[in-house]
Parts: sequence; C-alpha cells; structure tokens
Amino acid sequence: MKNLLTILLTATLFSCVSVPENVEPVSDFNTQQYMGTWYEIARLDHWFERDLNQITATYELQENGTVKVLNRGFNTEKDKWSEANGKAKFVGESSTGHLKVSFFGPFYGSYVVFELGDDYDYAFITGNDTDYLWFLSRTPTVSDEMKAYFINRVTELGFPADELIFVEH
Repeated sequence: MKNLLTILLTATLFSCVSVPENVEPVSDFNTQQYMGTWYEIARLDHWFERDLNQITATYELQENGTVKVLNRGFNTEKDKWSEANGKAKFVGESSTGHLKVSFFGPFYGSYVVFELGDDYDYAFITGNDTDYLWFLSRTPTVSDEMKAYFINRVTELGFPADELIFVEH
C-alpha cells in the first residue's frame, strides 16, 4: 500500500509540471528578453482569475536563477485590485520555455511557453493540460488578425477555443 501511495503521489506531482500532448515548449528561450510586464489578452477561465480584467503579469529574474512573478488584475465584482505573488523555476534548461510556477507554497504548476513572437511581443502559454491557456502581449491590445491567429493555432492543438475569455484593459 505504501508503494502504491508513493507512485500515485509521484505521478500527481509530475503531472503538475508536465506538458500537454501535441504542445512543445519553445527552444532558444531568452530569459532576459522574457522579463518585464505582459498584458493578458485572453485566457481560459479558472477560479483564481474569475472576475478579473486589466490583468498583467510581471516577471523579474532573481540572482539565484528563479523568476519572481507578480500577477495583477482588477476584480470587477469586488471593485478592487487583486495581486498574487509567486516564483518560477525552470523545469530543465533555461533555454527551454518550460517552467514551474508556485503561488501557494511548495505546490508548483506547469508554465509552458509554446509560442513567442520574434521580438517577444506576444506569448502563448499553457499549463500541464489543455484546460490552461493564456495569450500574453507586451501591449494591452492586439489586432483582430492576431486574435484570429491565436484562436486558429490553439484550436489545432486541441484547446477549447470556444471557451476563451478576452480580457478588457
């Protein structure tokens, strides 16, 4: 019984930082270029972002190689700003866009950058499965063509694009 529990616990922890089927993290990831503030353009709904608009994510590289994360959004139901502080670590090499991020103590979730603009002007992010999806941009708005490209790309990969929430800024 103890071995079964160990196997289940290990499988659960591993799956939290895994990569969804058909998704590949970007290679040649430039950590320094990724740092700074990003605007959330679209996402799939989750309790931790429910009722939030004007969402930003700010990343700051720390001396020890971890990344300080600050997510901020305006809660339209409570009429106030909400912030979440976290930290991220690379799952493997820092040249691969696959990190694990924690906002709740020792519990980490997968953060997979699977597409980046050539100038790091946009990023498509997922978690450990296709229930997690974000479209980030360096600007609070993007063109309709870019939105359509995002929808087409994630639909091809099996994400439920019909459930996307486009964020107001």
